[in-house]
Amino acid sequence: MTARTRTQMMEQTRAKLIRAARKAFAVKGYAAASMDDLTADVGLTRGALYHNFGDKKGLLQAVIDQIDAEMGERLRIERDRAESAWLGLLAEYTAYIEMALEPEIQRIMLLDGPAVLGDPSQWPSQNACLRTTTQTIQALIDEGTVRPVDAEAAARLLNGASLSAALWIAAADDPHAVLAKVVEAFRSLAGGLLKVED
Repeated sequence: MTARTRTQMMEQTRAKLIRAARKAFAVKGYAAASMDDLTADVGLTRGALYHNFGDKKGLLQAVIDQIDAEMGERLRIERDRAESAWLGLLAEYTAYIEMALEPEIQRIMLLDGPAVLGDPSQWPSQNACLRTTTQTIQALIDEGTVRPVDAEAAARLLNGASLSAALWIAAADDPHAVLAKVVEAFRSLAGGLLKVED
């Protein structure tokens, strides 16, 4: 077996396990998802899971990384559709908050993920998001759209507010009712960054 064939087989095994885990975690939840059932469903052993991910927690991290990348691409599309950088920033945050209504994101990213992996604001993907938002806000300051504030502080506050909003929606008895309140309040808060003309 060539190294390339071995690498391809490993990638296929990883992909199968991530796909099966993603479905199981979304439907049953992390705690109720059986690793034996999950591996048997795709014709693999627990050994394959442990070899590729270390443990169930490592598999959850891989699932979260995949969903997070997909969310990031969707958010970039929302941002790029907007008429201005400021409206793009608002569209991106609004879309992120609205994603909290999607069952898979709600269950895996906002309920089970934080319970198992800890504070989402500390996840590696958040650092990239924070850098991008900081750069966007700095550009908005430079063009005179946003007040001259510390761009990183503003980015951290906006990221924190949107994450808190998404977590609230995911845990709410009536997520749709919470969403309506959250989006309006978030836009008002973010609007406080806008530079007021003299």
